[in-house]
Amino acid sequence: MSTSSKAPQAVSAQPRAGKGTKANRNFDWHRFGTGVVAVIFCIIWFFPVYWMTITAFKPRKEVMTSNPVFIPTHWSLENFHTAIFNTSFFVNLKNSVIITFFAVVVSIFFAFLACAALTLYRFKGRRAIMVMILAMQMIPGTAMLIPQFIVFNQFGLLNKYIGLILAYIALVLPFSIWNMRGFFLSIPASIFESARVEGASEWQILRRITFPLVAPGVVSTSVFAFITAWNDYLTAYTFMKDQAKYTLPVWLASFTTPAGTDFGGQMAASVLFSLPVVIFFMIIQGNIAKGITTGSVK
Repeated sequence: MSTSSKAPQAVSAQPRAGKGTKANRNFDWHRFGTGVVAVIFCIIWFFPVYWMTITAFKPRKEVMTSNPVFIPTHWSLENFHTAIFNTSFFVNLKNSVIITFFAVVVSIFFAFLACAALTLYRFKGRRAIMVMILAMQMIPGTAMLIPQFIVFNQFGLLNKYIGLILAYIALVLPFSIWNMRGFFLSIPASIFESARVEGASEWQILRRITFPLVAPGVVSTSVFAFITAWNDYLTAYTFMKDQAKYTLPVWLASFTTPAGTDFGGQMAASVLFSLPVVIFFMIIQGNIAKGITTGSVK
């Protein structure tokens, strides 16, 4: 006699995902706290820029009020008119453009050659040179200001474009070499060996192979060099005696006189001073991000 028995089937009830589940009841406080801190940081960082911009557009009677005006009731271009036409804005702008342009171009050119020599070739003293470049980068610029002033005074380079250009080259060249070096290290050595086998000269390798590969690094390095030279105040004020040869950072300080400070004009001048850098950075920000990513991966 055969008995047929069926195994009991265990039915497990699957909880439905609903509003009352534990996963939805738990609030991600860590992400919320991180977001709050990020928002507070952005507000603190952005507020000086916002205050500078709205102050530049405020009428003069609202600039010096005891009660702060966060949104101007009337927008005015009077401060910009004062900053542009009642000062030596165009003369100082020409000086900044000439000095910064030549300082950045010469620095990037020599940094490119130095990085090529220090990374693509092997010779005695190569490590010592890199240590010296790093040590020069760590020295504060203000510590070298007095020795530079004495040397430049002996050679008659004070109050001249060439003197300030050389000072800016000495300021940005160590950083340019050290920053661009990572892009050269990311290039496989087999590429240069194959080019030499094909009969390419060293200058052809540098011009047709090396430069296109490190072009993003050249762009990103030139931007940081440009910002350093463009924003410098102390060196330009020390080396230039003639007001007609001052650069824009020194021009910004001209709004403060013994009679007082023209805050509206100074804020408008700050906006005009910052605008070229912001526009230039926004145009090539894609190349900067690409360059930083490429240079960080070997």
